[in-house]
Amino acid sequence: MMKSEKPSIFLPDRSALKVTLLVFSGSSIMCVASAIDPLRAANRVSGETLFDWKIVSIDGEAPITTSGLPVAVSSRFDANEKTDVLAIVGGFGTKTQGTPALLAALRRTARSAQAIGGIEAGTWLVARAGLLEGRAATTHWEDMEDFAQAFPGVDVRPDRYVIDGPVFTSGGASPTFDLMLHLIRSRLGMAVALDVASVFIYDQARAATDAQPLVSLGRLDGYDPRLAQAIRLMEAHIDQPLTVAAIARRAGVTPRTLESIFRKSIGETPGAYYLRLRLAAARRLVADTQVSMADIATRTGFSSPAAFSRSFSHAFGEAPVKVRRR
Repeated sequence: MMKSEKPSIFLPDRSALKVTLLVFSGSSIMCVASAIDPLRAANRVSGETLFDWKIVSIDGEAPITTSGLPVAVSSRFDANEKTDVLAIVGGFGTKTQGTPALLAALRRTARSAQAIGGIEAGTWLVARAGLLEGRAATTHWEDMEDFAQAFPGVDVRPDRYVIDGPVFTSGGASPTFDLMLHLIRSRLGMAVALDVASVFIYDQARAATDAQPLVSLGRLDGYDPRLAQAIRLMEAHIDQPLTVAAIARRAGVTPRTLESIFRKSIGETPGAYYLRLRLAAARRLVADTQVSMADIATRTGFSSPAAFSRSFSHAFGEAPVKVRRR
């Protein structure tokens, strides 16, 4: 475990920060870009190498992202190579790649580095290495429940990103961009951070402690607050669905008005959208986890595994067991 007296990387400091990005196959290309591009832009707008970064992989080969695009790496990960920051970027399958040798290497790096962090599923490896025990952390919202069960000694939060001493964790691509802007702002000041945000025409409208939403509404929050509120209610009650009448009442409209809002904005009824939202969550659990079909049915608000299977098959054209097998 890293010692708490190490200086935080989130303090004013214009000396070059050496950052190593360990990327796994199955990661999102957006997570990689969100971690690296703000640092590149900070160097560009400041005219100095304030972030000295490199990308590595476990075997020195280019990891393949979920979009099929490979990420060029400079070398294989070497725990004996000095770095100030190690950021682990993971995605599909990363949680199972924590071999004893890799976890020992992460602990060794953590002892010498100023900070170590997990981006999206990279948080699983940080936790498996024992570096999150007794600390607060986050991961992608799809994994939140399973992560909390796997690591009861971790204070799992639904935040966009979490910084706890020398350990940082991020829930996904957009939160990682926010985290890197926070790092730039903390070390180099608000002016540089604003310049970097302007390079990407990026509006940081969320705080670190804002909960990760299942449905990213974007500018819809300002477009029709009643629609936004209704969708937020739906995503908060995936496992125990509310009636459309109850949603309308909480949103301060009649069921007929709510239906009109949904048809105009989304092109379907509130009930149809709600079912699609639950089935989308179910499909992710079927395809990306080993959670039993009975548990998935319960988590997504179906009365029985049979009812879940029928609804899933009707929506996606094949039974959930076939999707998992494939």
